[in-house]
Amino acid sequence: MREWLEYAVAWAGLKLLGLLPRPAARFVGVCFVSVAYAVRAPLRRAAIFNLRLAFPDWNDTRRKRVIRGMIRQVGWMAGEFSQFPKYTRENIGRIVTLEGFENFDAARRRGKGVLFLTGHMSAWELAPFAHALYGYPLHFLVRPIANRRVDTLINRYRCRSGNRPIEKNRAAREILRVLGDGGTVGILSDHNTTLEEGVFVNFFGIPASTTSGLARIALRTDAAVVPGFLSWDEALRKYRLRFEPAVELARTGDEEADVVENTARFTRVIESYIREHPDQWPWVHKRWKTRPPGEKPIYPF
Repeated sequence: MREWLEYAVAWAGLKLLGLLPRPAARFVGVCFVSVAYAVRAPLRRAAIFNLRLAFPDWNDTRRKRVIRGMIRQVGWMAGEFSQFPKYTRENIGRIVTLEGFENFDAARRRGKGVLFLTGHMSAWELAPFAHALYGYPLHFLVRPIANRRVDTLINRYRCRSGNRPIEKNRAAREILRVLGDGGTVGILSDHNTTLEEGVFVNFFGIPASTTSGLARIALRTDAAVVPGFLSWDEALRKYRLRFEPAVELARTGDEEADVVENTARFTRVIESYIREHPDQWPWVHKRWKTRPPGEKPIYPF
């Protein structure tokens, strides 16, 4: 019964928001996220604590300003997600503009596949969706939602532009197949991971458990790792999807050392984007939750 109720709420929410004009849908999304943030103390504690870790020289006024921006961006993403059925190749340019596409195209032309290095920036669900509408659909790595009906509903929206999901728990063989065919796989690499799945590299100067899978796949396949991040441009009143040149991989012959070094390189790219747009990253996530064995927890709550 609970599974059906969750599905009904998700379906009705998307349908109702989808009926609204885009500005109204984004406004309602911000209202919803604002309420959720206000009533959930753990989110507030994590956001302030993370910002103090990352930017110890800032005052709380500046941190709160960043949090307000974060709430707006996440709320807008909810609104944008509901509008996916309305977005087409003909109108996506009014919402998302591409920059540095030549970097992605050069990597694609190598013929060894592309690993799309990205993170939870701005309306992150919009990045692969727009990329596909521009003519380059991709596969994206996802962690399944516990409610399978909600998971199916969300993926139906995600895939309307031609993208395809790869379940994280059964990903290796499928990723290798896609890359072998010269395809593209998008991987979000900016969240905490378990000791078994990650390596520790600095993130804002603090060791953070970070997925090592991206580096291992890149080293094995020689696929190009191309950073691509979405950000909101207030002057343009639209999103920028910007691609950087492929990250040069370290190859010393010591596989484990190369995995750590390349993961650190990828993480530095992500950090630089967050520093550039600190109000467009979800600070409510406990990025430093996993600690090296024997080290005390960072979070006191």
